[in-house]
Amino acid sequence: MWDDEVRDPVRSWLAWWIAGGVIVVLIAGGIWYRYFYAVPAPAAPLVQRPAPAPPPETGPANPLPPETSTTALPALNDSDQIVADSLAGVLGHASVAQFLVPQNIVRHIVVTVDNLDRRKVAVDLRPVKSTPGQTQVTTQGDSMLLSAANFDRYTSLVHAVQAADVKSLAVVYLRLYPLFQQAYEDLGYPGKYFNDRLVAVIDNLLAAPDVPAPIALAQPTVMYVYADPDLEARSAGQKLLIRMGPQNARIIKAKLREFRAEIVKKK
Repeated sequence: MWDDEVRDPVRSWLAWWIAGGVIVVLIAGGIWYRYFYAVPAPAAPLVQRPAPAPPPETGPANPLPPETSTTALPALNDSDQIVADSLAGVLGHASVAQFLVPQNIVRHIVVTVDNLDRRKVAVDLRPVKSTPGQTQVTTQGDSMLLSAANFDRYTSLVHAVQAADVKSLAVVYLRLYPLFQQAYEDLGYPGKYFNDRLVAVIDNLLAAPDVPAPIALAQPTVMYVYADPDLEARSAGQKLLIRMGPQNARIIKAKLREFRAEIVKKK
């Protein structure tokens, strides 16, 4: 099983880690006086220089389209009901009940998005319930392969995504965006924009390679890994798309492209 499957054989969503640092170097210089006999050199005329212009204000790299709703939103910690109801209006109540983890929805979505383009995610913070069943593996001689039967485990989720109206989903996202933004800043990104992060993660997922079946695996420990080092080195989100199978991945990518176009303001 994969490293995100220690507590559950296969998880369909993933979680986070962050890191960074800054080094500041200060340089100081001295003053050198030069004398000619006992007479100081004439002082250079004082030149007044204009004050440096203040740095330009930075805004989001991917501005949101205008949002026209004036409906007040609840506090982030009280937002689960309105988020679930809003998603049910787009995906259907049955799909929301089947797939969505109903607690801390916004915070879990934000954490998962922030970690999909990293190497690992926290399975306990995923917003989507675990994929049923266990990883299906076949063998050919000495080769271990990801079985095509494994792709069927994602069929219900992929069908729900495929049936979603992307424009309506974008309307829900824009309406609820202040909640996503607050959760993102609470995660440790004050002054940063969640929509920029979401677009970057979508771009990372869209860059996942189209890997035809059969997909070779290895099992150096209890967890399965991709036998191809290039595939194993990819982000957690890309590896999930590969694990879903080429057809399912194409459907998800098509929806991601549509959604990306809706959440970035047209220039």
